[in-house]
Amino acid sequence: MSMPVNADPKPAVLASPVVELRQYTLKPGRRDTLIDIFDGRLIEGQEDAGMTIIGQFRDLDRPDMFVWMRGFDGMDARKNALAAFYGGPVWAAHSHAANATMIDSDDVLLLKPAWPGAGFDLSGARRPSLVTDEKPIRNKPPTGIVVIQIHHLRPGTEVDFAERFGAEIAPLMTAQGARLLAAFVSEHAENSFPRLPVRADENIFMSVMGFASAEAHARHRAALAASPAWQAAQLGLTKPTETLRLSPTSRSLVGLKS
Repeated sequence: MSMPVNADPKPAVLASPVVELRQYTLKPGRRDTLIDIFDGRLIEGQEDAGMTIIGQFRDLDRPDMFVWMRGFDGMDARKNALAAFYGGPVWAAHSHAANATMIDSDDVLLLKPAWPGAGFDLSGARRPSLVTDEKPIRNKPPTGIVVIQIHHLRPGTEVDFAERFGAEIAPLMTAQGARLLAAFVSEHAENSFPRLPVRADENIFMSVMGFASAEAHARHRAALAASPAWQAAQLGLTKPTETLRLSPTSRSLVGLKS
């Protein structure tokens, strides 16, 4: 079967066989404060520790939510990278200010690519440079939006759903103006860094799509809702699909690539 995302994978440029999707609930009005800290102080420190900061976003429908993704070269690499960062000087210097913006940071999905080559291709993405003084970063944010859909599956059905998605749903989505950026399923390996909890015992298929605008996504959503194939795909889910409409920050790799 032909899969739609990176069907001929180049491991040197595909980002991360293990990915976290992290959704943080913040104190009212504190999101831009956290983004200034994150984009200005925390990205390079995490990447120096051995992880890839894939993307960070404002949730367009939830003004006090910060959503981000980071990737790792494997579960052991995840353990080592997280231990290095959270035990290191960058987090020690900025953890108090970052944590002061947050109500909850434990909504985390641990994921892996849904098929070979389904991870993010970041080969054309170049993150804007850091500002060298103490002023917050105010680079122009990327245009377009990123849409994540989280499908809740019955146990043991991830492979079948991924195959059906690749054969039937992905072509329908791209025909309606979406760019399929990546697709993931749950990583069921034991949490290798239990200090940071993850949502265990869930069976997830997650798609990540890019759109030129919120209006383009609205047209796409209406067309999809009228599709019998899309309606049939929803019948096997354990609860309604979650849709996150996201605006990349100025230093998010996902969202920078045209």
